[in-house]
Amino acid sequence: MMNRRHLLSALAAGPVCAALPARAQSDTRILFGYTAVSDFASVFVAAEEGYFKKRHLDVELKFIPLNSTIPAALQSDSLQIGGPTPSVFLQAVDGGLDLVLVAGGGLTSKTLTGFGLVARPGSGIRGPQDCVGKKIGVPGLGAFLHVTFRAWLKGQGVDYRQVNFVEAAFPQHGDLLRGGSIDAVVTADPFMSRITESGAGYVASYYSTFLPEGNHTIVHAAKREWVAKNPAAARGFREAVQEAAAFMVEPKNAAKVRASIGKYIKLPPEVLAKVQISPPGPLVTDRQLTYWVGLMKDQEMLKTSIDVAKLVAK
Repeated sequence: MMNRRHLLSALAAGPVCAALPARAQSDTRILFGYTAVSDFASVFVAAEEGYFKKRHLDVELKFIPLNSTIPAALQSDSLQIGGPTPSVFLQAVDGGLDLVLVAGGGLTSKTLTGFGLVARPGSGIRGPQDCVGKKIGVPGLGAFLHVTFRAWLKGQGVDYRQVNFVEAAFPQHGDLLRGGSIDAVVTADPFMSRITESGAGYVASYYSTFLPEGNHTIVHAAKREWVAKNPAAARGFREAVQEAAAFMVEPKNAAKVRASIGKYIKLPPEVLAKVQISPPGPLVTDRQLTYWVGLMKDQEMLKTSIDVAKLVAK
């Protein structure tokens, strides 16, 4: 559940309703890449409520099956802005891609149980120690769920190197469990609910409760070169997402928010009604990125020293 007072206070720190200067101009086209999670809700709302259009942005939303492929799509100009997880973004920067953040998506919250470890019946997985030697699917190697799950295992005294992680897109998780080719998945709603309701798996752990509040699950990245050439568009995108975030935290808008999510991740009404929605975090701070850098260094995922102060577009 969203902490409305906290979110409204945070959103007030930046302009949420300012449009670009009123003058004749053509819309800037932006192809935006997203994955099938509700953490993109503020982008979905911005598209549906016309917040991009009022800022002269022609934003087309494109579904990307694996989060870990988004930085490469940005680099090749297949996308202008995309939503990698923070760890995927930082790995791309560490690998030499010149990317910056224009906005943020969903935030972690201890009230959310919308993702976790789901095991197939007969796997014997009930806790962290049971994962040793097992094959576990994650929706992107190096992405949010993979990195946070490894951090949880390490905190529980388990060597995550003894777990066999395989990359599998969210929509494949249920079929892989039913077929027995993997023992468990680290997954999220709505796929988690579908798996458990069908009997293909059971929740072995809502491990995410160990995460601190208020760190991004998704960030919105672009090439630094694109932002330099299109500063008004980058600013307009951020302001549109801020306006959408303010819209999301008003209880009267709950039905519209869910409808926007359902349109882009194709959920039937009965599933949509149960989906947990992450609190929106349209602005990204150095502190939030520093948390992820520390988590990734602890897992020896970064080879260079990253200056987070240079990674957020102004």
